[in-house]
Amino acid sequence: MIDVEAHALTESDRRRLRHPLVGGVILFSRNYRDPAQLTQLCAEMRAVRPELLIGIDHEGGRVQRCRAGFTRLPAMRRLGDTWDRDAEAGEAAARAIGFVLASELRACGIDFSFTPVLDLDWGHSGVIGDRSFHRDPAAVVALAGALIEGLRQAGMGACGKHFPGHGWAEADSHVAIPVDTRSRDEIAPDIEPYRHLALDAVMPAHVIYPAVDERPAGFSPVWMDLLRRDIGFAGAIFSDDLSMAGAGVVGDILARAHAAWTAGADVLLVCNAPASVDTLLEQWHPEAEEKRAVRRAALRSTQAAIPRNALGDDARYLAGVAAAQQLA
Repeated sequence: MIDVEAHALTESDRRRLRHPLVGGVILFSRNYRDPAQLTQLCAEMRAVRPELLIGIDHEGGRVQRCRAGFTRLPAMRRLGDTWDRDAEAGEAAARAIGFVLASELRACGIDFSFTPVLDLDWGHSGVIGDRSFHRDPAAVVALAGALIEGLRQAGMGACGKHFPGHGWAEADSHVAIPVDTRSRDEIAPDIEPYRHLALDAVMPAHVIYPAVDERPAGFSPVWMDLLRRDIGFAGAIFSDDLSMAGAGVVGDILARAHAAWTAGADVLLVCNAPASVDTLLEQWHPEAEEKRAVRRAALRSTQAAIPRNALGDDARYLAGVAAAQQLA
């Protein structure tokens, strides 16, 4: 899964998207001007490869790639604050906001957002911070579960991140290699959301948990086996961005791709690194596996998106916009 340069496809983008190893695109703020432009960009990508998965990091709060023309979504912590005062109201707001999040993206042609963040807020991680719903696993399960219901009402799946939990480690894996020194028993609360939520995809953390494995979770067969066998997760596994500093402990881009793939990832993200993408397309030769292809294909929604000009007539959408405005 790669990125593209700007508001419209370049010839380099088209060349890469045609390659059979490319299965999807992740969009960033630089790819967004307004809803009409985003819709056109998604249509351009579909014209190159109809089966491409189109994803985006669009969580709310400080991680919201599409702003002008989209509803401003609150940080998930605001839902946790509401839940503390009134659990039922917090879950209703999460469900409504999930519908707005998904319906606005789906109307433009995007398949899914890398959300929800399931990390517990231990007060240590600045990069997670208010992206976390709560410190209490039960609150995270309740609120994320409600958000997922809203996503699915609009035809979008859910990608939980960052397994098994990025809320304890202080370092930001975008620029460093975080380490969480807790024991497996101490990490157990962070894993609880993955045991109780119906997720379509999971993204492991670029975090090392040395009490369990010396490899970052996304490159660790130990953690991937726990996710598949112990938890019973059957959906797609995305690597976190292989160009991030947190992946550097594994080696160069080929070593990172091989490690993530053999550990069990179904989709490898390579972002903001076109030279690395080209290296992989030229030199990486994984074996095709039908079960992985099936998991990837399941992320494409079969439910028709609500047209953007019809959203204002949908009571669920109006309730979500009101909830978002109140909390954001």
